[in-house]
Amino acid sequence: MTEARVPDRLPSSLLSNPEMITACRRRDFATVFRLLKLAGIYPSLIARACDMTPSRVGEVMAGKPKIEKIDLIERIADGLHIPGHMLGLASRGWEQEAAVPHLRHRSPEPSARGQALSAPIEPEFFVNHLRGIMPGHYKAANLLGSRHALDAVTRHVRLLDRVQQSAGGRARDELLTIGARTAEFLGWLNQDLGDFDQALYWSDRAMEWAQEAGDDVMSAYVLFRKSNQATAQRDAQKAVSLARAAQRSAGATLRIRALAAQQEAQGHALLGNPRFAQAKFDEAHELAAEPDDSHADDALDLAYCTPTYVEMQRANCLIELGDPRTAVGMFETELQILPPIYRNDQGVYLSRLARAYAVSGEPEQAATAADRALSIAIDTESARAMSELSAAGKALQRWSAVPEVATFTGRLTLMSSGSALDR
Repeated sequence: MTEARVPDRLPSSLLSNPEMITACRRRDFATVFRLLKLAGIYPSLIARACDMTPSRVGEVMAGKPKIEKIDLIERIADGLHIPGHMLGLASRGWEQEAAVPHLRHRSPEPSARGQALSAPIEPEFFVNHLRGIMPGHYKAANLLGSRHALDAVTRHVRLLDRVQQSAGGRARDELLTIGARTAEFLGWLNQDLGDFDQALYWSDRAMEWAQEAGDDVMSAYVLFRKSNQATAQRDAQKAVSLARAAQRSAGATLRIRALAAQQEAQGHALLGNPRFAQAKFDEAHELAAEPDDSHADDALDLAYCTPTYVEMQRANCLIELGDPRTAVGMFETELQILPPIYRNDQGVYLSRLARAYAVSGEPEQAATAADRALSIAIDTESARAMSELSAAGKALQRWSAVPEVATFTGRLTLMSSGSALDR
């Protein structure tokens, strides 16, 4: 069965529809999506074509969020084959290709052996290739920042998506399995860089592929990751319910249960329930400390799931729960034993340490930690770290006359304005 997709060329009757022309000129995507649906291009197809989540498409159609980011408008133009001029954009690359169809559709010339020069990629070879190079991408993101892995992983996932559509049987299951892991990692990279639309989209694709392949371990892990995304967006109830679902999942290994338990704890902290939060952190710490010799989740990058990781999350929640002094001691202790490969996370944790110092009334120490974190955040381009540094900066506002604080806030303002981080 062929997968539904957006046609290479939209019907001229749709593109010439006065309502479509007006909606495109105004960038009124609620109307654009509604007209596409009437033409048989349904929301799920729109979401896939434009790298959006189905829920986001539904929200746009309901008129809730207005799409203004130029990169998303360009994705919509390219994904739905809407000519650039209709949306106030330059002519798109695919329009130029369409103008010379004899070049685009020319059959490949046979080789000396009578075979096509551009043979399809071998699924087994591609799967093994991805398994071999993914650890390198994990290290690059941890040490240098998510931007260093983003482009390559994005290309891998898009190619994998095309290959799996024409594969069958065991080969397709293998592609879907590695695809789920790669798509989940791509979701994390986008989340770290602050693009939650893309993060949610790729997490959804990871779940879809994991379920299709019958990969219960990956399904459990994606539930944890979606809980993490809910926490980052301060949706406490959703964070708790998704974390609980991950812990109930048939594929939840010891390490995944530990991750999900500490994620549930974070949700309870956001809800202002310290007793429940501490109990779940204790459970997560015990699980993370246990040796897991099942090896069921070895294909996932779970080396970060350690008691140190759990305690870092607990310390952050203690700031929320009104005990910043204890949080300071925990951050200082755990940062001493954090492996140097986790430099990206170090920037986040130093930012949280800075906020803990600030809330505790120690502005000089806060500024020192924040300045170290900012230097890392500039290199890694981590939106997570910059968000935490912004919170630290707000906590330091009443000490703006302190020299160390003034130096840090000056640097933060400069970086946030986009002069150093090309955002």
